[in-house]
Amino acid sequence: MFGYSIETIYLTILIVIGCCTILYLFFADFADVSIDGLPFLDPAVILSFITFTSAAGYIFERFTGFTSFIILIIAFIIACLLTALLYYFLLVPLRSAEVSLAYTDESLEGQAGKVIVPVPLDGFGEIVIESANGIISKRAASFHHVEIPYDTKVLIIEMRNGTAMVAVYEKEEFQF
Repeated sequence: MFGYSIETIYLTILIVIGCCTILYLFFADFADVSIDGLPFLDPAVILSFITFTSAAGYIFERFTGFTSFIILIIAFIIACLLTALLYYFLLVPLRSAEVSLAYTDESLEGQAGKVIVPVPLDGFGEIVIESANGIISKRAASFHHVEIPYDTKVLIIEMRNGTAMVAVYEKEEFQF
């Protein structure tokens, strides 16, 4: 085909699409043009389908004696199966994941925690904050310069240089 062996064509396509896939990994946020409901138009799906097709085609051309047309059909079938598995078991769960394990100091402000190391007047203690991310341990200082004993529920007023400035948590109850 075009003066090249079919193996060379499969291998060239594999290398070019592999490079495109690497570029897509770096620039996916800019190039994400997927349309909801049409998963076959997602660039990750298209690139993986072409990669699987060319890889299977190259391997079958190299190591079997089938005709090129039969190899192309087998490569398409293999690529469809592997791409479907990749899409439903990797891409869909990754896109539906909403919880991030990352947090910022600013996101901790306003949360309640519990003192695990007593907070002295002008020193540091330690608190733990239970969140969706797990249990976060932070250095703490008293916002109102009062001692806060062990196992007291506290409220994070602000974060200063990685230190939680806390006050005793007073839950207000409304009476009707």
